[in-house]
Amino acid sequence: MGGAFDHRPRTDMKRAAEKPGFAALLRETLREAGTPWRALRWLAEYVALRAWCAVINWFPIELNLRSAALLGRAWWTLRPKNRRQALENLRAALGARCDEARLRRIARRSFEHFAQVFLVELAMTPRLVNLWSWSRYVELCDLGPALRRLLEGRPTILVTAHFGNFELLGYAIARLGLPLNAVMRPLDNPLLNDFLLRSREVAGLHLLYKKGAASQFDDVLGGGGALAFIADQDAGRKGVFADFFGRQASWYKSIGLLAMRHNAAIVVGYAARTRPGFHYRIAIERTIEPAEWRDQPRPLEWITQAFAAGLERAIARWPEQYLWVHRRWKTRPKGEPRAPAVAQPASDGRPGATPGMPPSLGA
Repeated sequence: MGGAFDHRPRTDMKRAAEKPGFAALLRETLREAGTPWRALRWLAEYVALRAWCAVINWFPIELNLRSAALLGRAWWTLRPKNRRQALENLRAALGARCDEARLRRIARRSFEHFAQVFLVELAMTPRLVNLWSWSRYVELCDLGPALRRLLEGRPTILVTAHFGNFELLGYAIARLGLPLNAVMRPLDNPLLNDFLLRSREVAGLHLLYKKGAASQFDDVLGGGGALAFIADQDAGRKGVFADFFGRQASWYKSIGLLAMRHNAAIVVGYAARTRPGFHYRIAIERTIEPAEWRDQPRPLEWITQAFAAGLERAIARWPEQYLWVHRRWKTRPKGEPRAPAVAQPASDGRPGATPGMPPSLGA
């Protein structure tokens, strides 16, 4: 988006008063749209989202989740391209451990799960998860060491994946009053983007744009703060390759480089649905301390493989909650044959660590 209007997220809640009102945002957005049709589309998308959020909050979340699961099943049925992509990824990742019927069940449930997350839970989380009610929906497990790091002001990088409810993870931590800066890619529609920013920052979650914010990342970690990344994005040819479900995947270098530069611990965390309904467990899978990579000959590659293996272990427990339709393995290492490899469990760099799939995966 061009133009002089600044859609960057606030990095300090004290700057809330500097944010222009909706009328000013609308005027600038319409001017920046460039064409009347684009402006109309942006406005229609915004109105539709606000109407959806208003209507859906009138109904019980259990009813909404059941309805969204049906829509997720329709997505599975009516979008063969997405279905093929998910099954291709699952066959490569879990094909050695699961039969075809099991893989199809995992894929279908993944579609249902993310329909529930995107259509219902994102819209209802601001109302349901607050200081008084969060414990009805969220269970905190083994967070003590990570919480101490945050409260003591020690530089920390939280990494998660397109798994479970990744939005709830950051939102709940911020709602509990813990300082957290989440890294995001801005939405193309500035009206939707502003709505997202406001709803997250009301909870105390500070948002930083991924592109062009390197100095802000350094400021946060240099000041003993915490950054949160969704780490399983394809990083293209410039990324560092590490094993993920038996296949090399491209990962952004920034997480490892920031950890090395600021002597920051990397905390691998997740929010996973533990039973039907809006019931999640927030837990830490792995904490990677700076002392672990200090003597490694290739610390960047070691760090990347360590947190990738941590994410893999968490996903393996609830594979139906991973976004298998996501083209995670799009970029291939030079010279690799096109056929996908058979999955083998990855090591996370710890002595004797060879994480495998739980017995339930083949059920």
